Amino acid sequence: MSTLLIRNARITTLDPTTPQADALAVHDGRVSAVGEEGQVRGALSRAGLEAGRVIDAGGRRLVPGLNDSHTHLIRGGLNYNLELRWDGLRSLADAMAMLKAQVDVTPAPQWVRVVGGFTAEQFTEKRLPTLAELNALAPDTPVFLLHLYDRALLNGAALRACGYDRNTPDPPGGQIVRDTAGNPTGLLLAKPNALILYATLAKGPRLPIEYQANSTRHFMRELNRLGITSVIDAGGGFQNYPEDYQVIEQLHRDNQLSVRIAYNLFTQNKGGEVQDFQRWSELLQPRQGDDLLRHNGAGEMLVFSAADFELFNEPRPELPPGLEPELHDVVRLLVEKRWPFRIHATYDESITRILDVYEQVNREVPFDGLHWFIDHAETITPRNIERIRALGGGLAIQHRMAYQGEAFVQRYGADAARHTPPVRRMLQAGVPVGAGTDATRVASYNPWVALSWLVTGRTVGGLSLYGEENLLEREEALRLWTQGSAWFSGDEGRKGTLGVGQLADFCVLSSDYFAVDDAAIADITSVLTVLGGQVVHGDGEFGPLAPVLPPAMPDWSPVNRFGGYHVGGAATGLVAAHAHMHAHGAGGCRTHTHSHAAAHAVPTSEPNAFWGALGCSCFAF
Repeated sequence: MSTLLIRNARITTLDPTTPQADALAVHDGRVSAVGEEGQVRGALSRAGLEAGRVIDAGGRRLVPGLNDSHTHLIRGGLNYNLELRWDGLRSLADAMAMLKAQVDVTPAPQWVRVVGGFTAEQFTEKRLPTLAELNALAPDTPVFLLHLYDRALLNGAALRACGYDRNTPDPPGGQIVRDTAGNPTGLLLAKPNALILYATLAKGPRLPIEYQANSTRHFMRELNRLGITSVIDAGGGFQNYPEDYQVIEQLHRDNQLSVRIAYNLFTQNKGGEVQDFQRWSELLQPRQGDDLLRHNGAGEMLVFSAADFELFNEPRPELPPGLEPELHDVVRLLVEKRWPFRIHATYDESITRILDVYEQVNREVPFDGLHWFIDHAETITPRNIERIRALGGGLAIQHRMAYQGEAFVQRYGADAARHTPPVRRMLQAGVPVGAGTDATRVASYNPWVALSWLVTGRTVGGLSLYGEENLLEREEALRLWTQGSAWFSGDEGRKGTLGVGQLADFCVLSSDYFAVDDAAIADITSVLTVLGGQVVHGDGEFGPLAPVLPPAMPDWSPVNRFGGYHVGGAATGLVAAHAHMHAHGAGGCRTHTHSHAAAHAVPTSEPNAFWGALGCSCFAF
């Protein structure tokens, strides 16, 4: 590999030996020198190396690549091209205009999906659309709108597509809201079990596997645009191993990953959790893989009985008495197999019972340095933080309160919210802490929204949650997104800083994170993202340095018109969307000169299930 030299940068290394620099060199995927430009060039010369590529950063801030310690990239990537993102929008009117534009170009039998990443509180209107508005906007095209994990809105066409009618029973823990005649209105509620929401979403058409790879590449490039170079994937419901990991493994084999991924396996079978992990432990060794794709153990679901969800607009769920014996059997198996593990736990009451089990297992089979951690932990107490420290565990936090803070305050009060989660207390206790998003459904994948929340204590709707005692300085927050998260995949000492010998993952920022006003932190992007010394994203003058990404498939994908996160709050691509309209019904396409799917073979084994009669075949060219 050639040597890369970055010069004329304001580099925050997070390495105490050289905290600031203006140049760094990369060789064989790792940082080979960092410091003043003259020193770096001298170090290259002494090593017998010559800079094969020199990039002038133009005086911009350069930081280590960001690492999301809790996200759902693998699952999210499979469907990213099908989803219209409302992440970052400030106006419901803009959101609905985007929705209408997408409805107009989406062929039957496809759905238009807005799947999480936003909250009604971010809109100036402070509300969601009504079902009447959805039905007027889309009388024939199914529309599915997921708001956090508390509700979904379906128009009449989506209800018909799902087969929901007056005879459809409510599932356990969920509610199908009905009119006076008993007919579903289109509102689905988690009460508090979100199974009804993602089970309904799973009824929609899926991308054929040929396009899931393209979709995943677009999602990774979107994360690169925001400075993310690593993630720890927490699995997810309806995310089965090995079936749903074929795409990411093929991209890895084809050298098309632009994000490093450490993945945890999430049990899918209530009552069969031990069997799931026993079977998987025979397929995978602990930490099996390489620097780009690596197994990271079990979780975030270890046993269904321990899942307490996080809907702050609903009462805290009481977990069943079967939690302890079920969790004991799974955790003992994992410790015996030396599998790292993580577990979802929102409330301190849940964490107390979980730690009781962990301490018991540790007495039987010592953890002995095995990495394990609690995810979320919004209401954890100092006592349980200390118990985690004593057992050698960690805490992975996310900015879910930035999206649900208003609901928490309404239920529990402003005083209770001041330390939810108690990030400062976690750090003072010396527990490993890593930051993340829990994207894509519960919150947006944008790390800068999470960094803004850590620094300002404000929700995306503007509510101030925390006092000064629970706010972080900007460098502290950045460390949680770099060094902090590295511990959670066993990569401490290999990534998270820009010291010599570290993996050469970094990003050059659109604005100086350390200088912009608080209100501008969430609008930062990366203009240059580098993974292992290779450019994976470039914007503006750095755009030509990045590999060309094929258009999103299918051609009517919302990604082609609207992209992903809407930096600055305005709807990206709204005007352009109106230009891509079919000139003569299904017979012509003003953007392309070729004809539609009726005239071309579709490269999937299920053309009727995916494209429908009116699908545009622009994807094939």
